[in-house]
Amino acid sequence: MQAERIMEFVRVAESAALACERWCGRGDKVAADQAATTAMREAFNSIDFSGRIVIGEGERDEAPMLFIGEELGRGGEEIDIAVDPLEGTNLCAYDRPAAWCTIAVAPRGALLYAPDTYMWKVAAGPACRGKISVDASPSDNVAAIAQALNKPISEVCVCILDRPRHADMIAELHKTGCRVKTIDDGDVYWCIATALPGSGVDAVMGAGGSPEAVLSACGLKAVGGAFSARLGFEVDPDGVEKRARAEKMTDIDLDAVLSMDDLVRSDDALFIGAGVTNSELLKGVQVFSDGAQSIETLVLNAYDSSARIIRSCHRGETGQIHL
Repeated sequence: MQAERIMEFVRVAESAALACERWCGRGDKVAADQAATTAMREAFNSIDFSGRIVIGEGERDEAPMLFIGEELGRGGEEIDIAVDPLEGTNLCAYDRPAAWCTIAVAPRGALLYAPDTYMWKVAAGPACRGKISVDASPSDNVAAIAQALNKPISEVCVCILDRPRHADMIAELHKTGCRVKTIDDGDVYWCIATALPGSGVDAVMGAGGSPEAVLSACGLKAVGGAFSARLGFEVDPDGVEKRARAEKMTDIDLDAVLSMDDLVRSDDALFIGAGVTNSELLKGVQVFSDGAQSIETLVLNAYDSSARIIRSCHRGETGQIHL
């Protein structure tokens, strides 16, 4: 993907982050999500390309949405998009760390085209490629991760969403003796963090949204991470309907273990995440007294296996740039 095109998509994520910053700490996650979604849609529609949302956030929780099948852009190169306009709506609403605006893009047909349902997954860093599986037990996966990382199970840290559906999995993980980090939101952030030294997290397990799974797989593909997944219709209240829809949307085996390459079927794939609130990886949007703004964006490019953090500064009333 050309550098100019990459920067266009960076500006899409930045636009969403800048739009929802004003909702940080105001307790209204729906307004924050709506602001991010509206800004993202407008930014996509300003680009000369033919974009299509193949998997998006919003159907499951009736949030404002960039809907599956929505066409974006002014025409041109055909590109598929996976999107979570604001990952961590609660994190933004209550000004907690690691809210960000995320997109993944790839050539038409390269990203999984499926309903917004749940997906079971195991994500880990590069050393664990080929050694973890969503069909293995949590205990077996922890043992495999410990062996791959050459450290005792007691030093392995697994991150998991704090949800009732994960109660048995969390109990089993605790029995192994590993450390368990429970989170309220943000599994894309922590999936990608598994491949980044110093994050303190070795793996992510459990069932999250299928859009988040595709976004995570795209990011991990760029940095050589490990990923295994399976659609989780059984934990979705609308699972029967979603499965019927999925059978018409995709030719994949809906019960199969899905690899990173099943979710992202091209090396010309890009993950972009623009920080809204501060995290260990990115600074959130900063607004200065003169109205100037700065923002940091993570760009993971599977084409050249690169990771970049871009800091953008927007001038305020005084015209000063704040670096």
